[in-house]
Amino acid sequence: MAHHHHHSSGKNLRIAFFLNVFFTIFELIGGFYVNSIAIISDAVHDLGDSLSLGTAWYLDSKSKKSATKSFSFGYRRFSLLGALINSIVLMVGSVFVIQAAIGRILSPEPSHAPGMFVFALIGVAVNGYAAWKTSSGKTLNERVVTWHLLEDVLGWIAVLIVSVVLMFVENYYLDPALSLLITLFILWNVAKRLKETLFLFLQGHPADINQKEIEDAILQIDHVDSLHHTHIWSLDGEHHVFTTHLKLKQGVGLSELLVVKNKIKTLMRKYPFEHYTIETELSNEDCALE
Repeated sequence: MAHHHHHSSGKNLRIAFFLNVFFTIFELIGGFYVNSIAIISDAVHDLGDSLSLGTAWYLDSKSKKSATKSFSFGYRRFSLLGALINSIVLMVGSVFVIQAAIGRILSPEPSHAPGMFVFALIGVAVNGYAAWKTSSGKTLNERVVTWHLLEDVLGWIAVLIVSVVLMFVENYYLDPALSLLITLFILWNVAKRLKETLFLFLQGHPADINQKEIEDAILQIDHVDSLHHTHIWSLDGEHHVFTTHLKLKQGVGLSELLVVKNKIKTLMRKYPFEHYTIETELSNEDCALE
């Protein structure tokens, strides 16, 4: 038995990718111009984001391919691979940003506050729009990308506030200190996303599925005696796989079996299962896996 669900997301990832690429170039040039380590560090971060978005876009399109002999479940897990790559790239980039920020704290330099203010306004607008375009995504890949972009929005809001302060107060430490705080905040949240991604890669139980609820619902169906070997895992954080062995009560014939199968099909449609397999066993039948 199988139920298929399709979710399109490539267009939003493509828009976010091109916005990020053009803004990263603009940001790198501007960061050196206004001598802001916060903007330069964010440009490095955005460069990593651009690579991540490009990878996410490619792997997202790859994940839409139909099943083949080599990949019998299809390519959904390529999207999950995108989430893993995105998290690792962002963590590596953050290490370099921290090094640069510490260096600027040890050897402080003045920044051009009005220039920082202008870049911050543009940064909030560009990243805010990109985050909005990807926020409707349900796969872990899209959620990681959206979180990256939302972090950028928060970072630019912080740059905006600091730039206003620097217009009135001369403090060479504010800019690198801000960069350091933003990066540490990003690292903390990406580490949580990486943990979630690895959990799904290792076929951990998806958080949005209540296994006991499904088992109890199946056991309420007439002619069903018991369940064993129930397994649930996720292909990409959105589309899940369900398998179980179902033991029928004594005296169940073909007509009752068909009724049971149809009721289970109806039940399964309530859940986001990309594939599900129900092995039915007669009351006097021994399970080969037990």
